[in-house]
Amino acid sequence: MTLDRIWNGWRAQYVQRDSHAQRTDVSVFTEILQSGLSDEECFIVHRGKECFVIMNAFPYSTGHILVLPYREVSDVEALTSSEHAELFALVTKGIQVLKSEFKPQGINVGINLGAVAGGSVAQHLHVHVLPRWGGDTNFMVTVATTKILPEALDVTASRIRSRWTQVEGAQ
Repeated sequence: MTLDRIWNGWRAQYVQRDSHAQRTDVSVFTEILQSGLSDEECFIVHRGKECFVIMNAFPYSTGHILVLPYREVSDVEALTSSEHAELFALVTKGIQVLKSEFKPQGINVGINLGAVAGGSVAQHLHVHVLPRWGGDTNFMVTVATTKILPEALDVTASRIRSRWTQVEGAQ
């Protein structure tokens, strides 16, 4: 058995970008919530009572969303019972929305707890939900440090926001 290696050169820049930057007391998600920007301007696609859903600014695939509590906590066990319930209800709803709108062949759901686990915003718990298709990555990320996404982030956000309303209305 051999171990294949796929190198994503662009990821090093993304993962290391904060290593020399001045860190603030709040996460980028809290900064977005406090910015006064509209949901459309900051790519929030759904707001719940204690949690919200936002587009990933560095998506792995079209439709990559993040589900997170408004309250800045770093660990699952720090969530209140109502935050926990709403967070995972929104993850489930996000899966339904992505399946309905994008018809993916699969879905990735993941949480990176702590910086060494890959959490680039480790201070603010967030759940990644992203649609996947066979061949949805290609050689461009390894040889040209470029990701190819077939749709602009604002267009994807609008599609998800619209579908979210439709899926909620159907239930």
